[in-house]
Amino acid sequence: MTALPDWTAPLPDAQRMRDTDRWAIAERGIAGIELMERAGAGLAALVAELAPDGPIAVVCGKGNNGGDGYVAARHLREAARDVRVLTIAPVDELQGDAATNAERLPGDRPEPFAAAALDDAVVAVDAILGTGFSGEPHGAAAEAIAALDAWPGAVVACDVPSGVDASTGEVSGAAVHAVATATFAQALPGLWINPGKARAGAVRVIDIGIPPGAPVEPPEVGLIHDASVLALVPRRRPGWTKFTSGHVLIAGGARGLSGAPCLAAEAAQRAGAGYVTACVPASLEPIFEMRLLEVMTRGLPDRDGAHTEAGVEQVLDLAKRGGALVAGPGIGRTDGAVAFVRRLVREADVPVVLDADGLNAHAGELAALAGRPAPTVLTPHEGELGRLLGIDSDAVKGRRLHHVGEAARAVQAIVVLKGDDTLIAEPGGAVAVSAGASAALATAGTGDVLSGVIAAILARGVEPFAAACAGVRLHARAGVHAAGERGVDGVIARDVIDALPHAW
Repeated sequence: MTALPDWTAPLPDAQRMRDTDRWAIAERGIAGIELMERAGAGLAALVAELAPDGPIAVVCGKGNNGGDGYVAARHLREAARDVRVLTIAPVDELQGDAATNAERLPGDRPEPFAAAALDDAVVAVDAILGTGFSGEPHGAAAEAIAALDAWPGAVVACDVPSGVDASTGEVSGAAVHAVATATFAQALPGLWINPGKARAGAVRVIDIGIPPGAPVEPPEVGLIHDASVLALVPRRRPGWTKFTSGHVLIAGGARGLSGAPCLAAEAAQRAGAGYVTACVPASLEPIFEMRLLEVMTRGLPDRDGAHTEAGVEQVLDLAKRGGALVAGPGIGRTDGAVAFVRRLVREADVPVVLDADGLNAHAGELAALAGRPAPTVLTPHEGELGRLLGIDSDAVKGRRLHHVGEAARAVQAIVVLKGDDTLIAEPGGAVAVSAGASAALATAGTGDVLSGVIAAILARGVEPFAAACAGVRLHARAGVHAAGERGVDGVIARDVIDALPHAW
């Protein structure tokens, strides 16, 4: 497996965290009950911060997650808060540290969970299922999770929202929607990857005193650190020329679809490319000439405003200057366009960013991309990745981490699965996670902007995995800036392009 780069914060899975806990207990002499005490105290502090007044309901499971909940309930009661403790299993069935902390609870004893018991609370604590859970909840746990999910009040999750797989973010049945999650020592992937991310709310990582140095296998998943990855991108220096700044080719466009290549071209420029050439259908070239003042254009043979395979040689000739190529924006799905983009991508010996209908042209043909002579970055959304893999988009949506890794291995390339939790996978198994962006990016054309940004960074010689991650974060930051200027619903793709210089 490829090691995670040092510009990511590791996100260990549940097994690695269990191994780390065992090491801290066995090798560093930290009692398990002390770790539980620190976790519950941190959870209580977060609950008190979010709900400084009013009754609290703490819903406890039968394992260590429930034990954390009992500790939190004790701390809150000792702070004179009105706390009702609800349990999905009889207290006499508890074992180990969880049983000890249930016995330590002052005041009223825990009572069996009932949805009506939530009615008077201003906040509820979900301490039902922990990081060891996977699959679909059943029995009393499932009933309590469903009740919390239907409850209109605010829920704070302990470690991970119950029903979410902490290692993958997958949700197979009922799952809690939390406004915040208190997690301990390190965040796990499922808190940052959808659909789990959408259930976790704001993530608070609480230090419980586990020292560094646990001899566990390094994680495969990491959260991108913006400043570190953006620092890898060379910035313009005295003595540079327009070609030193980066040469980007955009191959796309069709009648009715001229906007996409224009957005990709302008985004590449705003992201720092010094020289951009748009390779477009010759019959549409006047449109591009009028719109793209700083971009060169090359009219290619077309049929009824769509690319044909006859234009490939001209693009390959332009690619001899080096740089990077964006293939697919607005290219359409005619037979000629499909033949054009398939051959171009197969033979181009510069890094390629494959997007939009360039991806659709390879539906079910991922293996054909594996033998490319130069790096490849694919930027699909869930529907496009589903078509590439020959599966339904809902299947991708439910198992994003699994399927982005599968695609990267199959194509031996970088795959950027777009979303609020954009995942960037490389074929060696490492996956970088984007911490999120603004909902303002949910508008037509922003995917074309992302393609242009990644290509501009590739054109400066940045290693492909780092280039894709830097491009994703630059694009995300530009979306946040644009939303601040225009409001979330007022942003269009051009606003994101204009915000790119501010996003560094």
